Amino acid sequence: MAASSRLMIVEAERRFPVRIRVAVPAEGFGSRLDAIKAWLDDNCGADGWAMTPSGLRGVVNDAVAVYFRDAALAGGFVARWCRGSEVESVEGAFRVREDAVPPRRAAPLHRTPAAGQGNAT
Repeated sequence: MAASSRLMIVEAERRFPVRIRVAVPAEGFGSRLDAIKAWLDDNCGADGWAMTPSGLRGVVNDAVAVYFRDAALAGGFVARWCRGSEVESVEGAFRVREDAVPPRRAAPLHRTPAAGQGNAT
């Protein structure tokens, strides 16, 4: 591991108390990496998370560690980005889900009755 990687890890561990490890798929993250980073920025803030290398078997790029300020955000990340059907992890790292999560549906619009137009009993 390069000295700069170690410095990144030390800094992330100092700043963020919660860490999860995610195994990098054999084909890599691909375009999902940009979506993951955008989700992290939207939900944790641009300065509220960190990602560092976290090799599982001494291979630097087969896993990443994602650091969070609190466990609720880490749980949200796992629920959104990691395989939900497989509770167990592989060598201490979660697996990234291969399917896309369906987009959220907006709640239907509703109207509140104007004052004096409710049901009179």
